[in-house]
Amino acid sequence: MKNPQPYPKKQSLLNTFFLLLVFVFTIQIQATNPILKNGIVTGKIIDAKTKESVAYVSIVIKDTANKIITGTITDENGNFKVAKIPDGNYILEVQFMGYKTVSKTFTITAKKTKVNLGNISFEEDTQSLDEIEIRAEVSTTIQKVDRKVINVGKDLVSAGATASEIMNNIPSVSVDQDGNVSLRGNTNVRVLVDGKPTTISAAQLLKQIPSSSIKSVELITNPSAKYNPEGMSGMINIVLKKNANMGFNGNLNTGITFGKTPKFNGSLNLNYKTGKINIFGNYGYNKGKWNNHGFVNRSDNNSQQNFIFNSHNESQIIKVGFDYYINKKNTFSFYTNQNIFNGVNDGQSDIISTSSSASNFLQKTNTNNDNSSATYNVDYKLDFEKKGHNIEFEVNYSIGKPTEDAVYKEFIDVSNPVFNYTDAIDNKRKNTIIHIDYVNPLSDKTKLELGVETRLRRTDNTKITTQNGIDINDNLFELPDTFYEYDQDINSLYATYSKKYEKLSVQVGARLESFKVTASLDNTKIFENDYITVYPSAFFTYNPSDKNQYQLSYSRRVDRPSLNQVNPIREWSTPQITSVGNPELRPQFTNSIELNYTKQLKKGSLTVGTFYRHITDNINRSIRVDPLDVNKVILSHINTDDNNAFGLELSSNYRFTKWWSVNTSFDVYSQNEEGPVNGEIVKVTNTGYNFRASNNFKATKKLRFSLFGMYRAPNKSLQFDSNAMWKIDVGARLTILKGKGSLSARYSDIFNSMHYGFTSERPFAQVGNFYWESQTAYLGFNYRFGGGKNKARSRKRRDNHEKSGGGGF
Repeated sequence: MKNPQPYPKKQSLLNTFFLLLVFVFTIQIQATNPILKNGIVTGKIIDAKTKESVAYVSIVIKDTANKIITGTITDENGNFKVAKIPDGNYILEVQFMGYKTVSKTFTITAKKTKVNLGNISFEEDTQSLDEIEIRAEVSTTIQKVDRKVINVGKDLVSAGATASEIMNNIPSVSVDQDGNVSLRGNTNVRVLVDGKPTTISAAQLLKQIPSSSIKSVELITNPSAKYNPEGMSGMINIVLKKNANMGFNGNLNTGITFGKTPKFNGSLNLNYKTGKINIFGNYGYNKGKWNNHGFVNRSDNNSQQNFIFNSHNESQIIKVGFDYYINKKNTFSFYTNQNIFNGVNDGQSDIISTSSSASNFLQKTNTNNDNSSATYNVDYKLDFEKKGHNIEFEVNYSIGKPTEDAVYKEFIDVSNPVFNYTDAIDNKRKNTIIHIDYVNPLSDKTKLELGVETRLRRTDNTKITTQNGIDINDNLFELPDTFYEYDQDINSLYATYSKKYEKLSVQVGARLESFKVTASLDNTKIFENDYITVYPSAFFTYNPSDKNQYQLSYSRRVDRPSLNQVNPIREWSTPQITSVGNPELRPQFTNSIELNYTKQLKKGSLTVGTFYRHITDNINRSIRVDPLDVNKVILSHINTDDNNAFGLELSSNYRFTKWWSVNTSFDVYSQNEEGPVNGEIVKVTNTGYNFRASNNFKATKKLRFSLFGMYRAPNKSLQFDSNAMWKIDVGARLTILKGKGSLSARYSDIFNSMHYGFTSERPFAQVGNFYWESQTAYLGFNYRFGGGKNKARSRKRRDNHEKSGGGGF
């Protein structure tokens, strides 16, 4: 047997040094602070045709030499205010995608420090398609009170065909070789679609969503009391596209990824809006074959276990819905998400041993997976006479029916019923969410929000198997068929109060939640729990100037065990590992504090943040020796002792020249863990870091290039030491068809360096490496059709999944 070759230290150091040079070179930011005085300019932006106010319009202030001095964006009512302008003559430009730029001149003097430009109207620019294409090339990041919003541009869409592939390009987010997501180095994160949970696992869900169907990705690391408190490190919300343009509009995306085999992806987004009705829909499709392989070497019995997995998957995701604006005060909305997944997986696992304590082994597996799920959402909103005063009623129902049929065949001992058997697994999952939200602006500077919510989760898991087990006397026995039920009832009340001072905004709130869980195995109750908890939250935002913002926040969170973590029915098995759940697993609670600072620069922005988390009853993976077979281990989850985690984050976007812009991020975190491993108390302190640098180069008006690099430092856990991971991608995009179409190309992981490796001493000394199709080439085509301008009116903010005042003002 050939031992695995360690990764050359010299090459590792050179690669790390090269990536550090890339990062340092791209993060240089030349910030300049103009001398500020007391000039203030105000006004309101309205649509020339509809006379309605327009939100989120860019306001740019230039001097007479056409040099940008400062700027802002309009609020929800179209109003803007730019302060601390020095004396002089200026040009104010109003800029918005799909509209003609409007310029206004004004003067600030010692005697005239305040200028009100009144209503400024602007109209649609039918010739601005090329400009829209250019502006949408690069993703933008917005730091809001309770979340970081990454608006997905064409650079991110080009980074991968699915949501799973682009997540590694998102600051603070990491995706491992199995598609599992972590935020700030922690896997206890909730993944939502359009602000709603689904019945599909996050790893599978991300592989089904085409990147071209994503409007934005929201990182909610410290949610307010208004939101569901589940998720220790927070929530990742994927917002799918929902057009707001008048008339008929559409967008077609297709692409092929070439790895070991070609893989196809495509999406179609359609929207029709006229008068009081808005109808929208999108369809995404993915199909292809994927290969994964790896090995685990154990030195205690001189064995090597090899894995080969080939999967042929086909997935479809459909979203259709409508908004009906009954009148100015009443809005009714409906949408549905339909997910269809079919997968065939062929796996092979073999053990080669030179020791008498372990036997040679060769097993092949064929698995058929079907996973269809559906979500239905109904929403009604009533606006009262007072601006911002409303009540909203929403019902969300989702159902999933994943099934699995598997055949296991062992080719050395073909008659052994322990290794030659079939499994048939049938799951039914239902989630119902009902909530009412009430918002009342008590004054221009204060706001009260109240709400009530009920969440009902019903899960049935049935497994029929022909496998045999071995008892402590080495006698065979038939494993029984099993039926597992896991039900949760959660009822909540919340209240938040917001107040805005001249430069300070404050929001405090609390959520009272009743939680009840019941678990039954073969119709016999095996676990139940019932408790009431309060989850407080507080947010403070201080804006000393238009270019500086400080944020301080606190929240209490909870992580309740998932079905796979508590299900006592064996989830999967290999010759040396069996995975089962722990039905007595307790929830873990987290107290989290964050401090962020955002600086608006002349050509970009810089955000620095730090966080601290204290976790009680920490949920962790555990590995212990199988008492029935000392050569096997049981993989499960346990509650370990309390631990602490803290970290620092740095992210920036900067335009060095007209042809070069950069998005960079760096995060470092440290956490202490203590808990039992195979009967031994182990303490670990892990410090890890990640950095990413995404460069965008404009060669011509129609041709752009991109260069992306990432590095993930080694990590330690109670049982595994994970190796570093890194990769570099290159890409290009060409605008065609008079700005309505584009061609894109990408070469991912050009040095074929991205793989997962680990070492472990507990409960066995072992080393392993796993590989997937990281090095790929992609060709894509995008075409936009239809007409009509962006209405940009203040429609229901639930399109952005941040109901009024969720994070303060």
